[in-house]
Amino acid sequence: MVTDRPELPASEPGLYLRHRDRGFVAHMLAGPQRLSLTRRLTAEILLAYGVSAETSATAQLILSELVGNAIRACGDDVPLVVEVYISDTGAAVAVHDPAPDLLPRPAASAMDSDVAESGRGLPLLNLLCTDIAVTTSPIGKQIRCLLEPT
Repeated sequence: MVTDRPELPASEPGLYLRHRDRGFVAHMLAGPQRLSLTRRLTAEILLAYGVSAETSATAQLILSELVGNAIRACGDDVPLVVEVYISDTGAAVAVHDPAPDLLPRPAASAMDSDVAESGRGLPLLNLLCTDIAVTTSPIGKQIRCLLEPT
């Protein structure tokens, strides 16, 4: 396990980064460039703390799904708080958005349906995560996904 914290890149307009215990927090306005940087940072930080490449890649996928869902629910440039960290039970990815009333719902179509173009996010998250929690938070709601430790 790493004893020194990995260095975070400098904050930039629309993206404020800070350390948290065994991870990072990103306060961001959702957008493609900021999501790309946050995905890259997710991989770097998790790998630096000893998480496997496979789990790191899964965390990136989960992050993309959660941020994409927040954008679909709340609109472009929605303010989000993203947390990626190692807990005692595995790697965690959490996204806070400002819409506590817009909760994720399972899609009507099956995961393997050739017809559906969207709505596969929750089944996908259920396959990839050991635990998913949706809670209200001071800024709206938080969706936290826990991955098995590897």
